[in-house]
Amino acid sequence: MKIYALQSLAGGFLDEDLKHFNKEFDDWCVQFDSMEDAQLVLDSLEKNERIKIVEITPLSYPKYYFPKLQGIVHATREYDDKVICVVEPQMGANFRIAICDLHTKNVKVLQTRYKSALAAEGAFANLTFDLR
Repeated sequence: MKIYALQSLAGGFLDEDLKHFNKEFDDWCVQFDSMEDAQLVLDSLEKNERIKIVEITPLSYPKYYFPKLQGIVHATREYDDKVICVVEPQMGANFRIAICDLHTKNVKVLQTRYKSALAAEGAFANLTFDLR
């Protein structure tokens, strides 16, 4: 489930035109199945010292793998073939925990709301909630 991409040190991902960078990683970004393929393309680019190869996984970029996941993801953790995320649905909103199933791609946002990221991360770290 690993894919690789080229990322600017400023944070954008290389677009399919091999000239522009997208803020979000999506299907329009150049993707590679192996680190070696990514390195071949990187070596052919000008100013390649400003670009690095990054690994895209459900833990590092959950919104790519789970399109239904909305909001700002603050933390992720894998547990029992699920990716658990601390999410801020909208800027300034209470934090929530989302459970993303790696097999079905379903996303379930738990009802409990947390006033701070620390409170959400406490529940997140202890996994004191039902994962079904």
